[in-house]
Amino acid sequence: MLPATKDGTRIAFITPNIHTTMSYPKHKPFILLLIPVLLLFMMQGCKRPPHSDIGKLLNDKSKNNIYKQLTDEGYTAAVKQILQSKKVALTNPAVIKSFYASEDYEPIFIRDHFVNGDLDTAVAILSRSSVHGLNPKLFHGDEMAALLTKLRDPKAIKTTDEAYQNIARLELMMANALINYANDMQFGVVNPHRIYQRYYTNTLRPDSTSMKKVFAAQDLKAYLDSIQPHSPQYMALQKALTTGYTAPGMTQEETKRILLVNMERLRWKNKPAEPRYVQVNIPAFQLDVMDQGHSTLNMKVCVGEGRNKDFTKSLVRYDDTDMVDHPVRRETPQLTSLINEAQVNPIWNIPVSIASREIIVEADKDPYYLSNKNINVYRDGKLVDDPEDIDWGDPKAAEEYSFKQQPGEQNSLGKIKFLFPNKSSVYLHDTPAKNAFNYNKRDVSHGCVRLEKPLDLARALFGDGEKYNLIEKYMGEDNAKTVDIALPKKVPVYITYVTCWADDAGALQFRPDVYGLDIVLYGNLQKRMLI
Repeated sequence: MLPATKDGTRIAFITPNIHTTMSYPKHKPFILLLIPVLLLFMMQGCKRPPHSDIGKLLNDKSKNNIYKQLTDEGYTAAVKQILQSKKVALTNPAVIKSFYASEDYEPIFIRDHFVNGDLDTAVAILSRSSVHGLNPKLFHGDEMAALLTKLRDPKAIKTTDEAYQNIARLELMMANALINYANDMQFGVVNPHRIYQRYYTNTLRPDSTSMKKVFAAQDLKAYLDSIQPHSPQYMALQKALTTGYTAPGMTQEETKRILLVNMERLRWKNKPAEPRYVQVNIPAFQLDVMDQGHSTLNMKVCVGEGRNKDFTKSLVRYDDTDMVDHPVRRETPQLTSLINEAQVNPIWNIPVSIASREIIVEADKDPYYLSNKNINVYRDGKLVDDPEDIDWGDPKAAEEYSFKQQPGEQNSLGKIKFLFPNKSSVYLHDTPAKNAFNYNKRDVSHGCVRLEKPLDLARALFGDGEKYNLIEKYMGEDNAKTVDIALPKKVPVYITYVTCWADDAGALQFRPDVYGLDIVLYGNLQKRMLI
């Protein structure tokens, strides 16, 4: 229903989809004025809020009267010109440009943080980035400090153009430095997915949403303090770095480099969010069941054979050509997944790579090797009755046959394996080769993780009860059948690579770089590190 005047005349309005002739009494001409008034009101509502008076703000602080002559249009033109000419090098130009365009090029940092000294505090924090192993020159703290001093000096800036240039440069440099610093602190300098070929761990990286949070900070010091890593592990390594700690048997420089790469790993957002998970540290040859940040079960493990077995390469003899990752076939991958079941008395489906390089070679030497190892041979999915009659010296044999090792004492997977989805077909498992757990260096497997105490892990995962009792029973039986037992609740598994950490007593532990991954990471960190 259309609105009506006192004499009953109804007024129609024009909308995008309806065309109606407006009727009104000739003695009511004031109604014509309603439309332009309403339109003017609507247009005013759509306008951006006026700019803050940066000129007055700077003049009040510095008493430099040149700032009184500044205009919004003059500053906007200057900042646009700098962005277009790239006079200020921006690491994330798209993010910065889109933000300032959405804010009508308002100088956010100078407006909100100049008068109260917040910018000076931020510059001081950026200039101390070496405490995190980062090069302060990358954040241009000295240049920004000089610009701040110049803006405060009542006589330093003599023209409006000079004022516009200084304000715009400081604003953009501060935005760029704070975003870079926030990215480094919260997500790490290097993206591990880009430098490691066998890295399958979910790792968050910065995006435009996370980057733009720096603009919303009301207190820059509080914001910068909040984003710095505060875990006990990080703080322990940082303390060692800043005090010049030297590890026994190492030089100070080698110690520093090991601290730097492991601090970087701690900045990566790749840690399990759950309070309870299984962690395997490859260089430590160690598994821990972690609960609320503490190990509730610890055991030795054997991991895949690495490329740096004799440690001929190290961070002492660093060569920047080593920044490219060249994994060997047997290396255990870094990954995260969820353990979903245990297979008791497992069958080992022998991979083609192992069959061709090892199984067939041994079968060619000894016709009874396969039967002694309880390995069944299949062709086109059918069991071969007399594998002793096959010519295993034939190079095509690896392509024509497949192999499965049956449950038993000879089975390479032992009595139990723990399964979790992953691209590399690796798992945690028992082993009959117990002697390897007496070695200090235990990179001896084909890529899977061999467990020193598999039954203890079963109890930690399943808890005491019916399922654990079945596992214990089936593992103790001879000639038992393969049984799959699902976990009531999936447990995260985190296979990682850490060569330095603080133990429960606070002492730093160092382990050799068995896969050379420290070297790869250090090579990629060099441009951002304090070398």
